[in-house]
Amino acid sequence: MKKIVRQFVFSFAGIIMAGIANAQHVANDNRQEEMIRSLVSQMTLEEKVSLLHANSKFYVPGIKRLGIPEWALSDGPHGVRAEINRHDWGYAGWTNDSATCFPPGTALAATWNPRLAYERGVVLGEEARFRKKDILLGPGINIIRSPLCGRNFEYMSEDPLLISKMSVAYIKALQSKDVAVSVKHWLANNQEEHRDSIDVYMSERALREIYLPGFKASITEGGAYTVMAAYNKFRGDWCSENEYLDRNILRKELGFNGVLMTDWAAAHSTVKAALTGLDLEMGTDKQDYNEWYFANPLIKAVEEGKVPVTIVDEKVKNVLRVMVKTKMFEEENREKGKMNTPQHQQAAYNDAAEAAVLLRNNGNILPLNFNKIRSIAVIGDNATRKHCGGGLSSEIKTLYEITPLDAIRKKFGSAVKINFAQGYEKQSTFKEGSNIGQTSTDKVNWKLIDDAVEVAKESEVVLIFGGLNHDFDTESSDKQNMDLPYGQDVLIREVAKANPNTVVVIIAGSPVKLAGIVQRVPAILWSWFGGMEAGNAVADLLSGKINPSGKLPFTLPVSLDQSPAHALGNFPGRNLRVNYEEDILVGYRWFDTKKIVPQYPFGYGLSYTAFSISHFSTNKTSYGKGDTIHAKCIIKNTGARYGAEVAQLYVSDPVCSVLRPEKELRAFEKVFLRPGETKTVELNVKVADLAFYDETKKAWNVETGEFVLHIGNSSRNISGAVKISVK
Repeated sequence: MKKIVRQFVFSFAGIIMAGIANAQHVANDNRQEEMIRSLVSQMTLEEKVSLLHANSKFYVPGIKRLGIPEWALSDGPHGVRAEINRHDWGYAGWTNDSATCFPPGTALAATWNPRLAYERGVVLGEEARFRKKDILLGPGINIIRSPLCGRNFEYMSEDPLLISKMSVAYIKALQSKDVAVSVKHWLANNQEEHRDSIDVYMSERALREIYLPGFKASITEGGAYTVMAAYNKFRGDWCSENEYLDRNILRKELGFNGVLMTDWAAAHSTVKAALTGLDLEMGTDKQDYNEWYFANPLIKAVEEGKVPVTIVDEKVKNVLRVMVKTKMFEEENREKGKMNTPQHQQAAYNDAAEAAVLLRNNGNILPLNFNKIRSIAVIGDNATRKHCGGGLSSEIKTLYEITPLDAIRKKFGSAVKINFAQGYEKQSTFKEGSNIGQTSTDKVNWKLIDDAVEVAKESEVVLIFGGLNHDFDTESSDKQNMDLPYGQDVLIREVAKANPNTVVVIIAGSPVKLAGIVQRVPAILWSWFGGMEAGNAVADLLSGKINPSGKLPFTLPVSLDQSPAHALGNFPGRNLRVNYEEDILVGYRWFDTKKIVPQYPFGYGLSYTAFSISHFSTNKTSYGKGDTIHAKCIIKNTGARYGAEVAQLYVSDPVCSVLRPEKELRAFEKVFLRPGETKTVELNVKVADLAFYDETKKAWNVETGEFVLHIGNSSRNISGAVKISVK
C-alpha cells in the first residue's frame, strides 16, 4: 500500500512539474509575442518592408534604432559555405572560413541512423554560429523521383519516412545551437531541367502521401524555423506565391509561423506573393535592392490599398519570431560556436564510414588483409579527385579533404607496394544552367586503360575508384543518362580480365547503371561523396577496420527505363509542364508493385558479418483506429565480426478500395551487435499511419480489414510477416 501511495505521489508530482514547465513555456511565449508586437508598433512602413528583402546576396538589413540586428544567411546542407561577397557571387577570399565537410544527403540517409543526423546538426549549428550565421540553408528534402535529378545527392531518399526521420533529428540538433534551418525546396523540386519554369502537376494523394510528409515532419516535429520556396510552379502557380501550398497547407494545416523565403531570384510578383504568404525575398541580381518585389513595390502596394498593412505586419512578426527563437536579441546567452574541432572531424568520418553500402562481395574478397598482400593496384580518377568543392550551392571550402589514394598510401604504403594508374580521365565540363558534358563523356582512352591493365597484372588485388563527380551530381543541371561516364565500363571490363581480384568502389550521390560491371567483378562498395574524411573512411572499410552497414536510400535500377518517371515518359515533361503519372508509385513502391526486379532494391546492403531476423510478432492481432501497433523481432549477429543491421518494417494493405503499393516502409531501427549477440528490437506503428489519403473524402482513411506487417533488411528481403486486423 505504501508503494502504491509513493508511486501516486511521484506520479502526481510529475504531473505538477510538467504543468509548471508548460505554464512557464506559455508565459515565455506570451512575453516574446508581446515584445514582437511592441517592436512592430514602433516601426515605419519603410522599416517593416526593409526586413522582408535582402540588401546583399546573403544578408537582410536590421533596424539599428530598435536594436534589430542584421540577418546573416549561408548555404550549408552538409557544411557551412565559404564567405561570399556582399553583392556578387565571388568568394570574399577569407582565410578563416574553411569548414567541416560532411558527406551529402544521400550518404546521410544511407546510414539509416538518425543519431548521426543529430550529430551532424550539432556540428553544423556550432560552425554556423562560429561564423556568425543566423540561418543555414538546408536540409534539402525533396523526393528522389528520377535517377537523373542533378540534386539527388542532396535530397536523401525516395521514401518520405526515411527523409522525415533523418531531417527531424538534423533540424532539432542544428536549431538547438541558436541557428535556424531553412527546409527546402517547398515543393516538388524533383528536377533541375527547367527548374525555374516547369509546372508540376500531381494528384492530391501523391502530394499527401509522398511529397509532403518530409516537410510536414520537419515543421510539426522538427520545429523548422524557416522554409524555402522552390523555383518551380505547382498546379499553375509559382511555389513562392502559391495560395494552396503557402496559405492553406503550410500556414493553416501545419501551423507554420516562421519565415517562408524565396529561393534566390524566385520571386515573381509583389501583391500576389504578399497575399499568399511569402515573407522574405532573397537573392535577385538587381543591384538596386529597392527595386525588388518586396521593397519599394511592396510599400507602394500598401499605400495603394492592394496589400493590407496587417499582411506586412504578419510577415515582420514571422521574421522577428525566428530572431527571438535563435536568441538574436540576447547575444550574451547565445551559442558562441566552434570550428573544425577534432569532434567535428570525427563526426564527418562517422558519417562517411557508416554510409558506405556493400553491394557485392562474392567469395568474401572483402575485407582485404593488408598484412598478407604484397602489392595492390589503385586505379581511377576518383582515387585522387576531391569533391567537397563541387555541386554549386552545396560546395564547401573544407579545411582538408583526404582522397582514397592519400589514405591508402598513408595507412598501408609502408607494408604494401601501391601501384597507381589513372584509368580514365574527366572529359566533361560544367557550365551552370546548361546540360552537363559539353565535351564527350564516353570516349574511351585506350592509353590510360592499357596502363591500368599493366598495373593490374603486376598487383595481387585491384581497387578501381569510379562513379561520378560534380559535373553530374550538381545543382542547376540534370544528368543525361545513368551511365558510368568516361568509358569506365570498358576500363573495368579490361582490368577485371587482367586481374579477377578486382574491387570496384563507386563514388557518386545518385543512381548509376551497374549492369555492365556487376557480373565482371567480385566486389562493389558504394562509398558516396564521402566529405573531408572520405579517403580514411573508405580505406578503413576496405581493410575491415570498419564493417559496412549502409543501406541504399533509393532503388538502383538495372536501366533508366525501369524507373517509373521514365517508364511512363514523363521526365522532364513537355512544354514546361510535367505530370507525375506514376502517382504514389515512386521508387520501390513502383518496383515492388509492378514486380520489376531492380539491380539492387531499396534498403539493400551487405555486411562482413551475417544477421538473422526472427520471432517477428505484434502485441495484439486486432486494433482500433486510435491504437498503436507494438511490433518486435529478434536480431542476432550470426557471423564473426561486430556489425550493424537495419530492421525495416513494411506494411501492406491487401484489400483496399484504392490502389495501394505492394508495401510501404513504416518503421526502422539500426542495431549494432557483437558476434553471437542478440537484441530484441521494438518497432511501433500508429494504426493511423496505415491510412491512405482518400481524395473523395479529402481526408486520411484507414479502412477496416486486414493488414500485413513485414520485417526484413530491404524492401525485397523479408524475414517474417504478421497479419493484423483493424476494426
